[in-house]
Amino acid sequence: MKRLITLAACAALPVALLLGCTPQKPTQTAAAGPGPKYNIDALPMPEYMGHVVDPAAFAYWKGSGTEETSQGVKDLSPKTEEGWEELESAAAALIEVGNALQIPGRERPGNWYKFAQQLTAEAILAKAAAEKHDKNGAYDEGAKLYLICTACHKEYVIDPGIKANGPATGDPLPDWPADVKAKQQKFESKPAG
Repeated sequence: MKRLITLAACAALPVALLLGCTPQKPTQTAAAGPGPKYNIDALPMPEYMGHVVDPAAFAYWKGSGTEETSQGVKDLSPKTEEGWEELESAAAALIEVGNALQIPGRERPGNWYKFAQQLTAEAILAKAAAEKHDKNGAYDEGAKLYLICTACHKEYVIDPGIKANGPATGDPLPDWPADVKAKQQKFESKPAG
């Protein structure tokens, strides 16, 4: 009898060891434990936009396209490896911005998730353009990012502001600089043809 018990114990030992090394499925209680905790109250949406979203977007736009100055057209694309890395980092931040805009509690009615998901998808393409040092691609993807941002701002900032306060009165924009205004007047005074 002792031999039979010893044999059974020896046969069961490898099975017990094998089961002990095999990952077990968590129980329903363990799997349903407390979910992630987000502290979205620490950074209200206007501050989130001002401190997180806008700096990333402006950093990307600062390194793409051209700018007209009084000295002529200035190419904004990076000239150094470090500059391209900064452009890539700005796009990477925008990828995560789109993800973070979807955190529970940040969502809004309407097209919120659509805009956030478009932002992430477009920022992935913008990052790829920066990785390739593709000056035209960086400009094109930056323009698409701009369109997503302005569409979202129209729905969640501009239209609600107009609804709450009515359209702007007077001339809310500053006047053109004198040199630009002179060129504009000169252009407008030319006969058509």
